[in-house]
Amino acid sequence: MATGQRRRLAAVGVAATLALITSGCLQSDDGGGGGSGGSDDGDGKVTILGAFGGPEKDAFEASLKAFEDESGIDIEYTEDTDFTTTIVQKVNSGDAPDIGLFPQPGGLIELADDMTPMEDVIDIGAIEETLIPGFLDAATADGTVYGAPMRMAVKSIVWYPKPAYEDAGYNTEPATFQELMSEADKIAADGTKPWCMGWESDQATGWVGTDWLEEMVLRLHGPDVYDQWVAHEIPFNDPQIVEALDAFGEIAKSDDMVLGGAKGILNTGFADAMTPAFKAEPSCYLHRQGNFATGFYPKDVQADLDGSVGTFYFPAYEGGYDGQPLLGGGDLAATFNGDDDDVKEVMTFLTSDEFGGEWAQVGGWLSPHATFDDSQYADDTTRAIAQLAADADVFRFDASDLMPKAVGSDSFWVGMVDWMGGQSSQETLDQIEETWPAS
Repeated sequence: MATGQRRRLAAVGVAATLALITSGCLQSDDGGGGGSGGSDDGDGKVTILGAFGGPEKDAFEASLKAFEDESGIDIEYTEDTDFTTTIVQKVNSGDAPDIGLFPQPGGLIELADDMTPMEDVIDIGAIEETLIPGFLDAATADGTVYGAPMRMAVKSIVWYPKPAYEDAGYNTEPATFQELMSEADKIAADGTKPWCMGWESDQATGWVGTDWLEEMVLRLHGPDVYDQWVAHEIPFNDPQIVEALDAFGEIAKSDDMVLGGAKGILNTGFADAMTPAFKAEPSCYLHRQGNFATGFYPKDVQADLDGSVGTFYFPAYEGGYDGQPLLGGGDLAATFNGDDDDVKEVMTFLTSDEFGGEWAQVGGWLSPHATFDDSQYADDTTRAIAQLAADADVFRFDASDLMPKAVGSDSFWVGMVDWMGGQSSQETLDQIEETWPAS
């Protein structure tokens, strides 16, 4: 699944979208020891470095304006599409910004020695009461929280072409994975492939498959096993992970279930996967993908999102984890200059449920806070997705963003392609396990 230099939301285009969706953890061979090169303490200026530009930068800055006017603090935001490299260079040269907006937790944790712990910057207890549960875990090392979210991506969503799907009478609220599979069987019996799926993504091909496996691990075995897997406390090829991949295989490896079969999955661009669902007579109906998927839909669909698409939560697995987990990602704010009162004030605002109203109205942004005023979102579809997140029992960051780069954005992606090409679940996971870096 993943985030990084190839993952951003749709407003910045496909290549940029791959920045919030498809890169692995930030890795650096350099040691710590950097210092802050941001603004001087008490000078009324705060510098921020992030990866997003274009319309997202405009929306971000619009969301800061009222705060700047009221506080008198001048916030200088700089975008860098190569953020994961640049932030390491700046920290190691003593030129770190006051605040960094990290699109993946792995890179943040690697620079934790140079950061101010969040407990010294913001009221951790206060935001824990409003955040989607589990969000802070991804930015925690050795019991210390080093970052807090200012944007969320939700992945545990199933999309469908609303008029055609509902006119056919298919279930819009399956309570379990098994119910969803039964509905897929009905769609197949009616002569249409149930699932729309595409993995092709240039050198990142395979990340869509990793997202699917992560969803299945969470639903079959829950967040504790998921965390053990991510941390390599259990091997990548643990029998529980094999079971989860086999469960996904009931969909992906069945020619009756997916448009185009295995060949179609590997050759269809991830951004084009749901396009066949919007034909006058859909060629497929169901698409599991993150909230950013709407940016790739046909223009007429985007113009009438509420009337064109429906969504439901990717459901629980009967007999599996007794809860509602949410898979996703997001941007985490961390500071290299937390002793500055101006920085503390900006961090408090950025990580609160008061931030983001202007961005929400533009679209392409979700608050990580269950208490955010959802009337500020641009459409009912986004509000429904935000509610799915608010109702979740626990949030988990995309596993490949948390794993070592050699696995998360390399062998995991490659392994999923091999699996789709016919390799068994056991062989695939054994192969990935062999690439886990020695501690």
